Amino acid sequence: MTDERSPHGKYFLGIAVDQNRRWGPRAALLPIAYDGTVSYQRGARRGPLAILDASTHLESYDEELEVETWQKVAIQTLPALAPDHADPVGVMERIERAAREVVAAGQFLIGLGGEHSVTAPLVRAVRSTHPRLGVLQLDAHADLRDTFEGSPYSHACVMHRILDDDIPFAQVGVRSFSAEERILMRERGICTVLAAEAVSAPVGRWIGGVLRALPEEIYVTVDLDALDPAIMPATGTPEPGGLDWYRVLTVLREVASAKQIVGFDVVELAPLPGVVAPDFLAAKLVYRLLGYSLLNRR
Repeated sequence: MTDERSPHGKYFLGIAVDQNRRWGPRAALLPIAYDGTVSYQRGARRGPLAILDASTHLESYDEELEVETWQKVAIQTLPALAPDHADPVGVMERIERAAREVVAAGQFLIGLGGEHSVTAPLVRAVRSTHPRLGVLQLDAHADLRDTFEGSPYSHACVMHRILDDDIPFAQVGVRSFSAEERILMRERGICTVLAAEAVSAPVGRWIGGVLRALPEEIYVTVDLDALDPAIMPATGTPEPGGLDWYRVLTVLREVASAKQIVGFDVVELAPLPGVVAPDFLAAKLVYRLLGYSLLNRR
C-alpha cells in the first residue's frame, strides 16, 4: 500500500481528493445510503460505508492491470447521500440531481448502493450526456416487476423503470423471477443469460449475444447477489447458485474490451457483523471495474 494513504473510511482507498493525481480521467464516487424498499433483510444502507472502509485495506496496485489505478484515474469520493426513506419519489429525484452534477462536470460516475432501486436515477443521469446508452445488469433477480408491495420504486422494479425509459439492456446471472417477468422477458426480447448457463458454459459461448444486445456506450449495474452466496452472503435477498469472482471479472473484462463503459454502480451489499470478506470483495470489484472502464479502452 502506498504511504500516501490514510485508513479513513470517508474516502475510497483512504485517499482524499487533494491527494489524487490531477492528470488522466477523473472519477466521482457517489455513496447512496438507502434501503427504503428492501423486502427481506435490511442493511444495504450500510453498504457504501462498509465498501469505503474495506477499500482502505486494498492494495492500490492492481495485479491484473499492472497499474496503480488511482494514480491514472483521480478518484473523488463525494459526500454520502442519506435520503428520506419515507419519500421514495423524492429519493429518486435527489439521487438523479446529484448524479447529473457529476456527469455534467465531465466526471465518470460510480454509484455505491444501497438497494438496487438507486440504479434508475443514476442511469437517467448518465443518459443525459450519453443519449444512446445501454445497460448491462449482473443480478440474481430480473427486477422487472412493474410494482412490488404497492410501489413502482421498489428494488424489484428497477429494470422495469429502465425498460420504461426505452433503454436497451442485457441481464447476466438471473435465477429468480415471477411468471409475469418471464413473459415480459420473452415478449420484449430481453437478452437474459440465466445463471445456470452463465456458470456452466464458457463465457465465450454466450457473451456474443450480450454484446449484440447492447449499444456502443453502456452503464453497468452490479447487484452483488449475482455472485454465489458462498462468497457473497451479505445481500438482502441471496439466491442459491450464482457467479464466482473470476467469472464476474471475465464478463466485465469482455464487455469493457468490446464496448465503452461510461458509468457503473455496485449495489445491495448488506454488511454482516464480523464478516468482512463480502465488503472487501465489493471494494475490490469497484476498483477493478474502474480500471476496466477507464484503462482498458480500445
